[in-house]
Formats: sequence, C-alpha cells, structure tokens
Amino acid sequence: MASTSLSAAQSSLRRYLPLIITLDNAKSGLFYYVVIIYVIKAHRHLRARGITASARELYTWISQHVIRLILRVPSTRQKVAAQMDKAKLDIENRLVPKGENVKRHLTLPSEGKNLEWIIQEMDTMDTELGGSGDSWKQGKLSGAVYHGGDELTKIIVAAYSRYCVSNPLHPEVFPAIRKMEAEIVAMCLKMYHGPSGSGGTMTSGGTESIIMALKTYRDWARSVKGIKEPEIIVSTTAHAAFDKGAAYLGLKIHTIAIDPYTRQVNVKHVKRAINPNTILLVGSCVNFPDGNQDDIEALALLAKKNKIGLHVDCCLGSFIVPFLEAAGLSKGNSNGRYRLTPFDFTVDGVTSISCDTHKYGFAPKGTSVIMYRTTELRRFQYYVNPSWSGGVYASPSLSGSRPGALIAGCWAVMQHMGTEGYLSSCREIVTAARTIADAITDDIPELYVLGDPPASVVAFGSKHPNVDPLEVGDGMSRRGWHLNGLSQPKSVHIACTRLTLPLVDQFIADLKDSVREAKVAPSGKGSMVAVYGLGNSSAVGPEMVGQLASTFLDALYKA
Repeated sequence: MASTSLSAAQSSLRRYLPLIITLDNAKSGLFYYVVIIYVIKAHRHLRARGITASARELYTWISQHVIRLILRVPSTRQKVAAQMDKAKLDIENRLVPKGENVKRHLTLPSEGKNLEWIIQEMDTMDTELGGSGDSWKQGKLSGAVYHGGDELTKIIVAAYSRYCVSNPLHPEVFPAIRKMEAEIVAMCLKMYHGPSGSGGTMTSGGTESIIMALKTYRDWARSVKGIKEPEIIVSTTAHAAFDKGAAYLGLKIHTIAIDPYTRQVNVKHVKRAINPNTILLVGSCVNFPDGNQDDIEALALLAKKNKIGLHVDCCLGSFIVPFLEAAGLSKGNSNGRYRLTPFDFTVDGVTSISCDTHKYGFAPKGTSVIMYRTTELRRFQYYVNPSWSGGVYASPSLSGSRPGALIAGCWAVMQHMGTEGYLSSCREIVTAARTIADAITDDIPELYVLGDPPASVVAFGSKHPNVDPLEVGDGMSRRGWHLNGLSQPKSVHIACTRLTLPLVDQFIADLKDSVREAKVAPSGKGSMVAVYGLGNSSAVGPEMVGQLASTFLDALYKA
C-alpha cells in the first residue's frame, strides 16, 4: 500500500515537475529582467551626470535626510518655524495692503459702476499701493516691460479695441484674426530662415511655446520611435520652463553643466548623456541667466547623428538675434567679444525654435511663436478629439479659447515696426548692453562679465573676496533699480530694453557706487542676499526657498 502511494507521488512529481521548473524559471527571469532594467537606467543616469555629479547628488540626498532628522528636534523645529513664519509674514506685508482704510472689493457690487468710477478707483488703488500704473517708465528695471514707445501703445490699444471679443477658436466668425495669426507665424519663420514646408503656431508666451515643443517631441517619439520613457537634455542655464514642462508631461530631464568661462553647455557631456530614450536636445540663443548663447551648430550635429530633435530657445533673443548680422553686430567687437554664431533654421539639425513676440517684438504681453522645421512635426503639437459629444474638437496649442485681440495687437505692432524699425531697435539696445559690459570689464575691477553675451542681457559676478555680487544687487535696489539675482555662481543681471537707453551712464555710475558700498559697508539685509543666502545655507536651503516662493504665490491671491 505504501509502495503504491509512493509510486503515485513519484508519478505526480514527474508530471508537474516541468511546470514547477517553468514557474521557477519565470520568476527568476522576471527578477533578472527587473534588475537589468534598473541597472540600465542607473548606468544611463550615471553616464549622463558623470561620477562627480552623481556623487554630489548622493551626498546632497544624504545631507537632506540628515538635516531633516535634525529639524525634527523640537527646539530646532520651533526656531526654524519661527524664522520661516517671520519671512512669510514679511512677504505678505510687502504684497498685501493693510489697514481699515484700504477699500476692498470682495463681492460683486449690487449695481454696476460707470467708467468714471472705475477709472477713479484704479487711481485710488495705485495711490494706496504706493505706486502708479506707469511707474515702470522710470526705466530702472531689467526686462519685464518691453515698451516700444507711446505710438506703439496707441496702435495696440486701437487693435485691441477693434477685436476685443474675437476668438481664433472660431475662425469662420473671425476670419481676420485667423489671417493675422497665420501672417505673424509666417513673418517669424522668415526672420528665422524657416525652409519651405516649415510651420508654427502662436502661444500665450515663452513657457507655453516651450511646453508645446516638449509635448510635440514626446508624441513624435512615441509614434515614430516607440519611446515610452522619453528623456530630454538641457543645460543648467536653460529656462526653468523646460523643467516645468518636463514635470507636467512626465519627461525625464538631464541637466548638463556649462563651461564656466564660455557659459555654453558642455557638448561632450551632452553627447555622453544621449541614450535610446533621448528625444530632444535643447540650446539657448540667448539664455535667461547670463545672456550667452549655446553652441547650436555642435548640438545640431549631435541631434542629427542620433536622429532626435533640437529645440533652440530664442524667446529672449526674439527680435534681437535675427537682426544682429544686418546691424553689423554679429561678429562682436574689436576684441572678439560678443560674437554671435549660427542659431536658426539655416543650421541643419535645428528642428524647432521658440520666439517671444511680446519681448523685443514689442507686441502686447501674452504672445509668442513656436516654429517647426516641418508641418508634419507640428501636427504632433495638435490636440484632436473627433468623438467628443460636443462635436469634433481640434486645438493647435494648450488653450482652447484665445484672445484674438492680442493677436491683432501683435500683428499691428509688427506691421508698424517693420524691418528697419526692429533693426534700429536691435542696434540701440545691444549697443547699450555692450557699453555696460565694457564698463564692467574695463572700469570695475571687482566685477566680471559672465561669458561673452552677444545680445541684450549682461550678468556680472564678483572676483573680489570682499564683494558679494548679491550685496551689489541690493545696493542697486536701494538706488531704485529692479535687477535679477542669480545663483551658480552668485551674480546679477540686467536685460536692457528701450527704457534702458537713456539710463546707461546712470546705471554704470550707480553700479560703481554699489560696489564701493558693498566692499566698505555691506548690510547683509537686502532681498537678494537674504533669499539666495538661504538657498545656499544648507542642503535643504532650496527647499526652504521653495516654501517662501509658494508663500509668495499664495500672497498674490490674498485680497
């Protein structure tokens, strides 16, 4: 009986043993597959960042966790919370008017107000907030307001008034708006030497243009190359909109260091970071932090060799860089500084370009153009839903309804300025920027210019051990200037505009005084020093700055 049972067990074992082995092999195979996938990802990550940068990231990660543990100690947590609360309160007090005498409009009025009342109330608000609607006309600011003159303002207002209810979502209702948008794109393509078959669309600004480009390449790579985990490669000086777009769209982003002297992205490191999941390289002409230009030709060779996209961010270069050659400024000065190298569609391998018409094009705020080498590539930007219950829905960009009045204003400004107008504007603005850069190089030994900026932006850092450039920036703030504080390295920049032109000599004089003051009697209490000092204070410094930035955004909506 026992022998029979044993034989039956052996027979069952022989029957099911292949299945057991197969399941065991499957488990092992799955385990090894997962391990291999993560090894490949780790290898690509390490290859893209290098050993030093990867070790630095690991050190930062460990430091953050250690500091967070320390911050859990009740006494430390209370001290940090008290300091952060004070900083948050300071932000709110600067932005939100206080007092019982401040008139607030928190509910709809029972009866509508007339135009005279509305204008008077706007005047009151300007007075209460300690400024005026046109305080920017003093000109002491970096970028922000790209004012083309009072005549252009009249033209924009007239165009807006004529088309204030228009919406390009309904081209059959507003055919003139459709025509103007198409012509704006065509004129920009002509400026950037778009080849036959190129195309583009308008957007609400540089950030949307960049996000639309990322969406386009993501969908293109998914459809054409079957890439499901897309990655893009940018430099540390690329605009934050690329990080923002990557966060929105689920893209992995590799950030490559720049050369500290040329301020261009390290092309060798870009090459090392490219892998089978790479869909896009990014170059700037010019970048926001220091106004320098990446080596677009070298990036284009890489993009073409690897059959991937290359986007050139010309949002800030906009209507400056296309006119530098005609203005006689593209080859730089006699010392070989400030030279512009090829950057547009004449460079084989460049597949898309973003250009802000609302910057040096002087169009009303809220207008930009994204351009593609081919209309076939542009199609991946579109959103089309043919089966929606409300009918066929098709949209070229992020927005559905769009303000046609802004398109009309942009078209009107471009018609008024013309080639000669933009050429003159480019020559004057770039000459002002280079005058400031030369003055820093030749007459202010404590400072240095970052790289060789070819266009309208100049950034300066300090080469004197006792001069903090952010302290200099705070000194300029006390003299009425609104400049931009930067990090990596600590520096300050000015984006010159038409408003800067009559104030170049004053800027240089104020800068010299601010340097002298920063060297002799630094206060250490200004906004730039406080914010960027906090960001560099510890491994969690950027996180704290992020909390303050969120507080700032919250305060914007506090009535």
